[in-house]
Amino acid sequence: MKRRGFITLLGGATLLPIDSEHNAVFQCLPAGYARDPRGAGIRRLLLTASGGPFRTRPLDELDAATPDQACAHPNWTMGRKISVDSATMMNKGLEVIEAHWLFGAPREAIEVVVHPQSVIHSLVEYVDGSVLAQLGHPDMRTPIAQALAFPGRVESGVARLELATLAALTFEAPDVARFPCLALAYAALERGGVAPAAMNAANEVAVAAFLAGRARFTDIARTCAETLERMPLPAMTSLDDALAADAHARRVACAVLRVPVDAPFIPLAA
Repeated sequence: MKRRGFITLLGGATLLPIDSEHNAVFQCLPAGYARDPRGAGIRRLLLTASGGPFRTRPLDELDAATPDQACAHPNWTMGRKISVDSATMMNKGLEVIEAHWLFGAPREAIEVVVHPQSVIHSLVEYVDGSVLAQLGHPDMRTPIAQALAFPGRVESGVARLELATLAALTFEAPDVARFPCLALAYAALERGGVAPAAMNAANEVAVAAFLAGRARFTDIARTCAETLERMPLPAMTSLDDALAADAHARRVACAVLRVPVDAPFIPLAA
């Protein structure tokens, strides 16, 4: 059976993305894609984001946002940690970094667009002006079924998408003032080395503190930014480098938040 030239692991298996955005990109890529966007005639990858529960909330009210409000995602039913990541849009920033490694796309060829309805899960733009999009209900059974049956298709149990009954599909550029975590993720990707691992670790600590009532919503982005400023960010040449950066970032993030490293709500180092 011929497989797409996506990412082949050492054992010969093909790595398939499950996250809805990356799975959508994968479905829009050409057959035989081999992590070479320019060679495949791809101009850019567009990852969609709902904007979360605070997309239109006044900025001066975000300091007082509660964990329950941050976890009230308008479209997806998710765990509390990832729901907070959606509210800060850190999840989208991490998806940008993941897309860079999964698809071989440079930073400047990966963009984020806010799409509040979460019907289009991501898009691929080609150099001839064509834009291919993957649409579907916001239901993880679709990407899971696609990956399980690849290169075939199976019934997922998801309801049909009735285009005639859809409300308008709208798009907007992300507001960096509202979602500073997205800009932080792009900066970490550009910095390279252990920066993305350190940012992710700091985010995990900050989100845990927020959910435990020990930090404000706006402290999440601040903690991530200050952690990256305070710690060295060397090149990453091994898994040990990533693990060391992860542990160091958690300690620094705790210091920024003024919470003990051994607090019961702080996630353990990787």
